Amino acid sequence: MTNAPEEFDLAHELAETADWDDSPTNADVPEARPRWTPGPDETSGEMDLAERHSLRRVAGLSTELEDISEVEYRQLRLERVILVGVWTSGTVQDAENSMAELALLAETAGSEVLDALYQRRDSPDPATYIGRGKVEGLAEIVHASGADTVILDGELAPSQLRNLEDKVKVKVVDRTALILDIFAQHAKSKEGQAQVELAQLNYMKQRLRGWGGNLSRQAGGRVAGGAGIGGRGPGETKIETDRRRINTKIAKLRQELKHMKTTRDTKRSGRRRHEIPSVAIAGYTNAGKSSLLNRLTDAGVLVEDSLFATLDPTTRKTTTSDGRIYTMSDTVGFVRHLPHQLVEAFRSTLEEVADSDLILHVVDGSHPDPEGQLAAVREVLAEIGADKVPELVVINKADIADPLVLARLRQREPHSVVVSAQTGEGIAEALQAVEADLPHPQVEIVALLPYDRGDLLSRAHEEGEVVSVEHTAEGTLLTARVNESLAGELTAYARPV
Repeated sequence: MTNAPEEFDLAHELAETADWDDSPTNADVPEARPRWTPGPDETSGEMDLAERHSLRRVAGLSTELEDISEVEYRQLRLERVILVGVWTSGTVQDAENSMAELALLAETAGSEVLDALYQRRDSPDPATYIGRGKVEGLAEIVHASGADTVILDGELAPSQLRNLEDKVKVKVVDRTALILDIFAQHAKSKEGQAQVELAQLNYMKQRLRGWGGNLSRQAGGRVAGGAGIGGRGPGETKIETDRRRINTKIAKLRQELKHMKTTRDTKRSGRRRHEIPSVAIAGYTNAGKSSLLNRLTDAGVLVEDSLFATLDPTTRKTTTSDGRIYTMSDTVGFVRHLPHQLVEAFRSTLEEVADSDLILHVVDGSHPDPEGQLAAVREVLAEIGADKVPELVVINKADIADPLVLARLRQREPHSVVVSAQTGEGIAEALQAVEADLPHPQVEIVALLPYDRGDLLSRAHEEGEVVSVEHTAEGTLLTARVNESLAGELTAYARPV
């Protein structure tokens, strides 16, 4: 008789993986590469990019399936994977585009894609997601190829994941767990890491399961696995204890994010007080948003040909050709069927988009399905309440896109510009379109400013539109359109219009 698998202690697991670092350690990997140390003369974007490459997973590591824990979501150590999809609607091209995107997601997570297959069904199989015959074929492919992991293009129920693992004998993960793993790798700021951890815990909470009867055992007295006081309720089972611990951790993370949101709101309210217009760059992941921000503002942020390279938003101040100040923010990229847990966790960050005065909706003109990208992004924008914000569509990657596709997109989206963030083509036209779409000050005023009130003249240049400036013996005669708050301060020096 063999011993039962060692009991899984979720509290210990949460403590050990608080930062969700799933990269292999030196003890796990022979001759592991030393951690990259940035040089003092490198830009922040280059440092981020080099550090990220240094954390890539080591090829050839095997994924052990020795003890499937009580939690369906495990930190992914993807190596050699098989992709599986179910095609329920749309054309064959749509199905192939979806599988190609899943392959990019898997490669971004650090895996090697060996094969991909999909099945035409009216709806996914309730037991195994794919049909019985397809499961047998998948098991043969996994055995023949030596794959470590199977990735499903959809969000699976815990029972579906468990049934598939029993059949194919390797680890099975779904699309949601894959995206969560990529986010966990790329989050750098404290807020970003907390948001990802919150999304992971919400995903885990619904997928607690036991090995044998472990989680159905009542945890009274000292049999609570060291839980001690607070974990010895009469009749409380281990699954209930674990769920309570997850809920406690979720509540703590939400409290931390609430404090971080207060800081973000304070900065945003300062911009509103001075009535500084804001522009948010949104779009599908890897559409070139960060590259566009660098072109428009010289921001120097991380640019990588990778999905979800940007998770932490970046805001830069810039000016129009006539001297008005406005801000431009890079945001997290969207993707088809973005997990709901991520949208909720990143809601405070996505509010930057909803509260902006203009959205630059960037779409990849070289993508096989740019219209699908536009629809997927607008679906998320509607979910966060940003669908009423004025939108300028920026069709990027014109240097490698098909001219016929660009013409089709321009006809479909009349309010759009075509650019190449790589070569700089169309950037000047994009800036002109942004300036034209920015909100304009409404109050026209003529004021004779004393020479000791140069601060008001400076603010008129920064916050308003200066029509004319004339220096006279009495002072500076200013004609401008300004916002209401500045107009109130200029009233004392006003002259008839």
